[in-house]
Amino acid sequence: MRIFKVQGMSCGHCVRAITQALQARDPQARVQVDLGAGEVRVEGGLADAAVLEAIREEGYQAEVA
Repeated sequence: MRIFKVQGMSCGHCVRAITQALQARDPQARVQVDLGAGEVRVEGGLADAAVLEAIREEGYQAEVA
């Protein structure tokens, strides 16, 4: 499982938007969002660059933790 630091997440909508964006690219991806820590954990076949791109397309700043 890889961890990404994501800025700007604050609510359930943020969780759904990021989860759906990642699962649209990899339907088998397991996504866990920790709003308090500002982290997204991803397990699946997506490369780090693809994960970052999907999160950034939703309007969030993201980097590999």
